[in-house]
Amino acid sequence: MTRSVTTGSPRNKAIAEGAPTDRTVDRRDFLRRAAALGAAASTGALGSTLLRPSVAAAAATGAPLRMPDTALPQEADPAFFSLAEAAAAIRRRELSASELVEACLARVERYDGALLAFNTVVADEARAAARAADSGPVRGALHGVPLAIKDNFYTAGVPTTANSHIFADFVPEWDAEAWARLRARGAILLGKTQMGPLATSRATTPDGETTTLNAWAPSDPSISPGGSSSGSATAVAARMALSSTGTQTGGSITSPSMAQGLTGLKPTMGRVSLRGIIPLTYTRDHPGPLARDAMDAAIMLTAMAGPDAGDPRTLGQPPLPDLVTAATPVLRGGTPRLRWSTRIGVVPGYLDAPPEPPAPAADAGEEDRRIWERRRAAAAREAESVALRRAMLDTFAQLGAEIVEVSLPADWDTLTSGDFNNVRLPERSEPFLEVLRDDVRRFGVSLSPWINGLLLPGTAYLRGQRAKQLLLRRVLDDLFADCDVVVQASPIPFDIVGLPLITFPIGHRVDDGVTLPVGTILGGLPWAEDRLLSLAAGWQAVTEWHRARPEDPAVEAAPPAGERGRLEVWEVDAFGE
Repeated sequence: MTRSVTTGSPRNKAIAEGAPTDRTVDRRDFLRRAAALGAAASTGALGSTLLRPSVAAAAATGAPLRMPDTALPQEADPAFFSLAEAAAAIRRRELSASELVEACLARVERYDGALLAFNTVVADEARAAARAADSGPVRGALHGVPLAIKDNFYTAGVPTTANSHIFADFVPEWDAEAWARLRARGAILLGKTQMGPLATSRATTPDGETTTLNAWAPSDPSISPGGSSSGSATAVAARMALSSTGTQTGGSITSPSMAQGLTGLKPTMGRVSLRGIIPLTYTRDHPGPLARDAMDAAIMLTAMAGPDAGDPRTLGQPPLPDLVTAATPVLRGGTPRLRWSTRIGVVPGYLDAPPEPPAPAADAGEEDRRIWERRRAAAAREAESVALRRAMLDTFAQLGAEIVEVSLPADWDTLTSGDFNNVRLPERSEPFLEVLRDDVRRFGVSLSPWINGLLLPGTAYLRGQRAKQLLLRRVLDDLFADCDVVVQASPIPFDIVGLPLITFPIGHRVDDGVTLPVGTILGGLPWAEDRLLSLAAGWQAVTEWHRARPEDPAVEAAPPAGERGRLEVWEVDAFGE
């Protein structure tokens, strides 16, 4: 399913003019792809993402990666450099890989005892890799750059646990394809990051004790770091790693990125191989980057993406466009402008501030008053977020975007409801049937979705698959009828249908004396990663929110591990997956 071009056709003209990918491909191709993917999943034709393929790794066949020649920043600590800045400094020999790795390891040693972003830190191996990078030839665009990898990506010789009892002693012999591609470009493994057990929820121990803290609130475990890629986000936000990987089935890249002021990119289904990633729901799992800005996200995705014979989802995709160019700000007449003319769709309710809850009666009890105070505080926080969204749209309009109101497709609430969303659960249970039969205790706190997957009737699964196709068709035909991208209040609808999402910070709010980032989510048409990155880059060219970083944690003020509370079973679905 490569670009089908007819000489003189509008699509051919769009390609020649450098239009974004969503204007050069037939969105119907994606609809047919999604239908085939659903059928293939039920017959087992997709195969297992955990089987080492007989074909050679495709790590050397990724898209060209032209790195920006970024100037050396004024930061004294190289751990504060962006990925693009650090890679450029290493290329120019203004910075060695060893200096960069030592800077990150120093912050890990100093702060990770409080933040618990990592499951495993491979300090000796990272130092050895850095020395080899400094003394050897340049291996690729990411030469000498240390990264944090989510603990559900296979890493040869390094424990890969998915933070679960089931994989507690597992040490893979080979790399996940996405990590292999990053490493082939010269990246260095710094460590494996804490995650929600089996990629559900925020990061906890397998039995539910809270571990990872939000880097912006290191003394308050009740403020979520976002899940399930919690450690990946905390590692990057706290400047312990330059970038990281995550996986998203129901918000697990976008949610932690929003919670910690990062730029997270969930690509189109199939852009990045799932081979070597412990599955959650194999028709909805999306690997992608959590980064400090749009440029770093573009670099990471370019390195990770591409066809892999070991994952049929990746085959037949349109060629990956030049994402680095897409993430490069554009100046016209000396003024930042959007790279492409873009209509941003605003869905109903996105700009509506919630009403303040009615005050309790004069004779109300203390508990009723506490509930009212919590609701009033929540309404105030949402009102702050709405004000920031309005300011964001005003800024995009100044950059050249057209802001349009759009309507949600018919039956939106039904098609995106929990009932239809739950059809993902049998795919979760099926690979683990033997474990479910042998000892359910090995699932720890995350057990309930696997049990629910066992109990979902076949009729409900079939009906849900049809609903998914109907939802996708209506999103493509109706939601995008008058816009190119759409703001999102929740990642779930686009996670269901495999469309790309990007999130980036748009401001801060103060919550009980704690300054926290506020982010937004934009969703695009199939393979629209270039347009989404161009929008984030345009925004970041005229704002500074992406440069803000949390204060270093006061280690002694962080609650000790084991005293951070625990996740209850009913909360497992509340923090992303």
